[in-house]
Amino acid sequence: MAEPTSIAPAKYLRDPAAIYAQSFATIEAEADLSVLPPELRPAAIRMIHACGMVDLAADIVGDPAVVTASQDALRAGAPVLCDCEMVRSGIIRRHLPEATELIVTLNDPTVPALAASLGTTRSAAAVELWRPRLAGAVVLIGNAPTALFHLIELIAAGGPRPAAIIAAPVGFVGAAESKALLASNTLSMPFLTVRGRRGGSAIASAAFNAISKDLA
Repeated sequence: MAEPTSIAPAKYLRDPAAIYAQSFATIEAEADLSVLPPELRPAAIRMIHACGMVDLAADIVGDPAVVTASQDALRAGAPVLCDCEMVRSGIIRRHLPEATELIVTLNDPTVPALAASLGTTRSAAAVELWRPRLAGAVVLIGNAPTALFHLIELIAAGGPRPAAIIAAPVGFVGAAESKALLASNTLSMPFLTVRGRRGGSAIASAAFNAISKDLA
């Protein structure tokens, strides 16, 4: 039997508060947050923290009103509509009012047949199931570009209007295009997104966590 290897204790930061403080200080030192409205900077810091890329700041774009619109909606009891379970899992639940519902419809048993009938993806079809709860809701999309495309189409066609849209779908097909469409703000609606291919559930939920902090 091999003798256990003796390893000197590693020197690394262990205090959670100190880790967060140092991380955020590094982001503020290295990222050009001056390109963003002050209202969006806390969300931008969290988004950068979620991916470790300080250059993300240049691609973050949004309406400063997304912060108060989201907070007011959540205080009024609005649900949060998430495009996938990873987004919902990334939300810090203790920050929110106790009654806040975090809704994901992607795994609803009716979604596969609905997707087939619409000729689209399950992620887009799942957005159809948001209709009864969409008016005044906070929408959080971190995975599927087709979900964002379908949401924009639904609203543009006269469907229910959410209070705010926070969207960072990721990928090489449709991600940049869907977010560019949102950023054009033809819907005249508070939004937050990140241009280009980058994004993901962690970035979307991080932005939401910054906006919803301490609403409980």
